[in-house]
Amino acid sequence: MKKILIYNSGGGLGDSIQIIPFLLSLKNHYRRADIFYLGAHPNHFEGKLKEYNIKIKTLDLSLKYFGFRWWHFLFTKKNFHRKNNFKFDLIIDLQTKFRNSLILKRIPHLNFYSKTFNSFFSSKKINLPSKDHLENLNIFLEEKIKTIDFNCNKLPKNLIDEAKRLLPKSNYIGFSITQGNEYRKKSWSIYKFISLANKSLIKNKVPVFFIEKNQEHIIEKIKNQVPKALFPEIKSTLSCPALVTALSKRLDQAVSIDNGVMHMMGLANIPMVILFGPTNSEKFAPQSDYIKIIDSKKVYGTSDIEAITVDEVYDLI
Repeated sequence: MKKILIYNSGGGLGDSIQIIPFLLSLKNHYRRADIFYLGAHPNHFEGKLKEYNIKIKTLDLSLKYFGFRWWHFLFTKKNFHRKNNFKFDLIIDLQTKFRNSLILKRIPHLNFYSKTFNSFFSSKKINLPSKDHLENLNIFLEEKIKTIDFNCNKLPKNLIDEAKRLLPKSNYIGFSITQGNEYRKKSWSIYKFISLANKSLIKNKVPVFFIEKNQEHIIEKIKNQVPKALFPEIKSTLSCPALVTALSKRLDQAVSIDNGVMHMMGLANIPMVILFGPTNSEKFAPQSDYIKIIDSKKVYGTSDIEAITVDEVYDLI
């Protein structure tokens, strides 16, 4: 493999963080290959996620929201040939939207991997049974690509040192309680998190909340009811997702809803309890043996995350 293209249609930071182990595994296996990234949104690895040091080139087709507009079908190949005169040895389609896969396949290639419509677009018509893309690629390519997890020791030293300064001791339990996108209610009640934080003090665990600095009203509410709670991010002049990962490595465990911070914590490979309501836990939960999931749809038959009780979560920490 000399040239590989990875297509990720998700636009959030969490969507990009979620594929970091996948990218590391490919880069480790195909060490001499040029690996390119194509997204419907900007390449976050060159922006807000640059501190993770994931070196991957961007394929620029000058088509905004690539794959989400039917007219992209007419210009994809033309725009590609304006700047490039090669074929990709492999295109990896990490999403399952018919339109996006159809347009993506216009890019010149030798092999095309996609699970869209039961692998209808794939260049090999074989069964790809797993929800894990790496497992499926090993079948598709007849390879043995080893899973490579993110190594927090490779984070920038200033972030590791800052995390130690902010959380110098042990017995910390982290809480991530806010959602970035409000179009679906993924948040668990703040009062349930407050109750859980106070109960965790009984186990001699220090509550650590990961909340954006601009959420002053939430921070003050928690401070008033959980006086021993810590808010490390508001005590730092540094601000980036990789700092959250460095801080997470200082935790004994964490509780989170489905949000971007969940993925930042997941890279630290720590024990976590993750609460899911309307979103798909099998699709969005970080891949780790240390994660326990409470999915209201599976446990209570409802997408209402509020069906999950404090005691149920407390029993798992």
